[in-house]
Amino acid sequence: MHSRRLGTRDVSAVGLGAMPMSTATRPPRAQAIRTIHAALDAGVTLIDTADAYCLDAGEMGHNERLVAEALRAWPGDAADVVVATKGGHTRGADGSWGLDGSPEYLRRACDASLTALGVDAIGLYQFHRPDPAVPVAESVGALAGLQRDGKVQMIGVSNFSVDQIAQALEITDIVSVQNEFSPAFRSSEPEIDVCEQRRVAFLAWSPLGGMGAAAALHDRHPAVAEVAAECGVSPQRVALAWELARSPAVIPIPGASRPETILDSLHAADLALTDDQLRRLSA
Repeated sequence: MHSRRLGTRDVSAVGLGAMPMSTATRPPRAQAIRTIHAALDAGVTLIDTADAYCLDAGEMGHNERLVAEALRAWPGDAADVVVATKGGHTRGADGSWGLDGSPEYLRRACDASLTALGVDAIGLYQFHRPDPAVPVAESVGALAGLQRDGKVQMIGVSNFSVDQIAQALEITDIVSVQNEFSPAFRSSEPEIDVCEQRRVAFLAWSPLGGMGAAAALHDRHPAVAEVAAECGVSPQRVALAWELARSPAVIPIPGASRPETILDSLHAADLALTDDQLRRLSA
């Protein structure tokens, strides 16, 4: 497995997004565990989760507990795996999504994540999304405090603009920015450039375009399908290879709920696209 830099760690060039294992279309628990184990066995050393990946308020931490269960049952060395989780999103009893970026809430959320993951310190703790009611400096400052307290090893932010990234970097050494990026969603290009310049990892969420990704790649991005046919691989693999070629800062974290899906995605790190193919994909 190829690797890329994430703060003080080298992690797999493609990570595993665990969110689909806790959505309304979640797979059976045994299948979810098999999916995580398949990724780990193949060399994945970055798993992305969040406390809010669940159905409603009564399930907060569902995805974190699932990841923790899989790691405990895995015969490999879990110390080699960076588990990245997030705080700052809330869930209502009706499943609605909300925001709370207050330092008080983030401290409580971090403590709950430590319990859900069963760890003394979180490998990468990310502020999930800016809260318009709370200054970015206060939210990021809270994460810096958690790091000083030894509850967090590395700090990241998610869904941040270029200006917000700059604000965060003035407060503490963030090691990652997690924003959406895919052939269908390219507006994070400026953030990727800033991350590369500042040597901050860019974790690409929804790198395949979300639900119905395979069909969307075929229908909305003919170049992806064309290059996939030329290479004899899936469109998903081409999309991820294109993202990896965009910048050494990019680490895609495709979601998966079946072993076959994540194993196909991981092969993107081995797919070398030609200059002509990259030009067509980037058009």
